[in-house]
Amino acid sequence: MSENKPAETAESAHAVMNAIPNGKGHEAEDEITAPAKTSPVEDEPNPNRTENTEANLPEGQAFSSGADDKTTTRFTDFEGNTSFGMSVFNLGNAIMGSGILGLAYAMANTGVVLFLVLLTVVAALSSYSIHLLLKSSGIVGIRAYEQLGYRAFGTPGKMAAGIAITLQNIGAMSSYMYIVKYEFPLVIQAFLRVDKPAGEWYMNGNYLVVIVSIAVILPLALMKQLGYLGYTSGFSLSCMVFFLISVIYKKFNVPCPFVDFALNGTASGLNITLPGGAEDPACIPKMANLNSQTAYTIPILAFAFVCHPEVLPIYTELRNPTKKKMQHVANISIAVMYIMYFLAALFGYLTFYGEVEAELLHTYSRIDPYDTLILCVRVAVLTAVTLTVPIVLFPVRRAIQHMMFPNKTFNWPRHVAIAFTLLAFINLLVIFAPNILGIFGIIGATSAPCLIFIFPAVFYIRIVPKEEEPLWSPQKIIAVCFAGIGFLFMIMSLSFIIIDWTSGTSKASSGH
Repeated sequence: MSENKPAETAESAHAVMNAIPNGKGHEAEDEITAPAKTSPVEDEPNPNRTENTEANLPEGQAFSSGADDKTTTRFTDFEGNTSFGMSVFNLGNAIMGSGILGLAYAMANTGVVLFLVLLTVVAALSSYSIHLLLKSSGIVGIRAYEQLGYRAFGTPGKMAAGIAITLQNIGAMSSYMYIVKYEFPLVIQAFLRVDKPAGEWYMNGNYLVVIVSIAVILPLALMKQLGYLGYTSGFSLSCMVFFLISVIYKKFNVPCPFVDFALNGTASGLNITLPGGAEDPACIPKMANLNSQTAYTIPILAFAFVCHPEVLPIYTELRNPTKKKMQHVANISIAVMYIMYFLAALFGYLTFYGEVEAELLHTYSRIDPYDTLILCVRVAVLTAVTLTVPIVLFPVRRAIQHMMFPNKTFNWPRHVAIAFTLLAFINLLVIFAPNILGIFGIIGATSAPCLIFIFPAVFYIRIVPKEEEPLWSPQKIIAVCFAGIGFLFMIMSLSFIIIDWTSGTSKASSGH
């Protein structure tokens, strides 16, 4: 790294004291700690210096000097060029997970009205959580979850945030790859109409996972900037829109009560709506429903909007970023996902009522495993979850950067090596550990509440100056209550999983 003479001047020394590593979505690359300009709402005095600020400078990058140093503060010389729409696509794709397949099951066990109330509450809490993150990042000029942890609690805070992000997102990526492993062979088998596979390699889920990882996920994961994935995120969301349209369409083409393909032996005549079918007690929707499964669905809903590790990276790459603009990105993404979640759950439930399974597409297969539309939907869902993996991988790689290489600048070999190692590890888990999802259930029950509720709240309480908001101010009291909700969800989720294991059943579904 080149020596910077201006940094030795008194003026630049003052600048260094105010410098904050920025922590982008594309790791620590091009991190500049030199002061420059932010929006007025984010321009807060910060006399505290974070760790190794000079070490975060890219090679050949010098502190700027001159009169402007006194009046401007910039997160980074990297200018975000991701449009508002692309940012919405990226964040929406980060929110949209495989959990949408289980929401109809959640509605069946809560009832339509109770489900809608819970979904609305969770969406509002998620938006408030993002507000806390953006407020904290604006005050100290940091746009990395891990560095917020460092600013609030030092190295333990940074490590806790980094480990939680790593575990949560590795669990999420593994769940997506499990879908590829188990759904892709069934899709190929159905398209080829092979009733009894003879061990062909192209119907082996283990081979297909590796092929998809190398051919699709790895090239996207090697992108230097998260914003480049806006196009694939848009395509991924369009696949889920197709899934939603198909679920709505099928509602009006599947009789109630439906006839099981295995019992009927033929798919003929099943697409005729039976008159008066709604009079059957099994075909009357329940507005509120409490049963032994209801408690299991609450964590599914609670984690339906997990996207918090991706918020700050997307914020960094947003064109002309301000807290207000990024909050609009988050609110629009959450609102769109809220509508899609509710419609998918509602029409999936109204199609099968009490017969709906934890994985919605499996229920359609009980009617006709060779249904062309449902096969296309399976392909769309596979495409969507596959294209979501690179989005989820970026925050993990950045967390590893901050934990293991805090003083290193961007470098392609390390960038590639981390992505390759992560994907290889996830592939090995998916191939050789068939029951690992139970372990990831525990991880999700602990890391997800931390990332959604606990960390944003405690970071906010620690970072926002007491002069601006005293400890007993309404804002901080609400933040304390918000953290309490996180602990409540954590205890609840862990309790359900432990009960699930001890009872010898597998009722709990992974949420997101």
